[in-house]
Amino acid sequence: MAEAFNDLALPAAKAARYAAVAEEIASVLAGEPNLTARMATVASMLANSFEDYFWTGFYLVDPAKEGELVVGPYQGTLGCLRIAFGRGVCGTAAATRETQLVPDVHAFPGHIACDSRSASEIVVPVLDASGALIAVFDVDSERPAAFDETDREWLEKILGDTFSRG
Repeated sequence: MAEAFNDLALPAAKAARYAAVAEEIASVLAGEPNLTARMATVASMLANSFEDYFWTGFYLVDPAKEGELVVGPYQGTLGCLRIAFGRGVCGTAAATRETQLVPDVHAFPGHIACDSRSASEIVVPVLDASGALIAVFDVDSERPAAFDETDREWLEKILGDTFSRG
């Protein structure tokens, strides 16, 4: 079973585990203003807390290239370096600003296979305090249908609390 950090034992139930990890993330990041540090910490803590998290990280909106995401802090195998808005699961989340919950990535139109072992995925848009899209948070699993509404609810909450609060 994946464990979060240090010697903290996490609950087995998914919602309770997310609640505990959310509390730890908030505690660790209290007072840290740097966006890269915040993203790296979120990716690391979540990746190390859930067994199904095969690839976990951020694709940032590239201010130098309109309509494109560039890989940011992540945990896992090599990720795609750039993804156009509207392309694949991450690009769709960026273009629509809506969480994408994909039980079978091979059935998703235009899926980009950064790693062929990926079977399911959840991608959450990340907004800053002004409501502007700054990134998407991407989690892949080697297991089909690994993510559900509990993952959506908690990831949206954690990312909102971490990046959207002024």
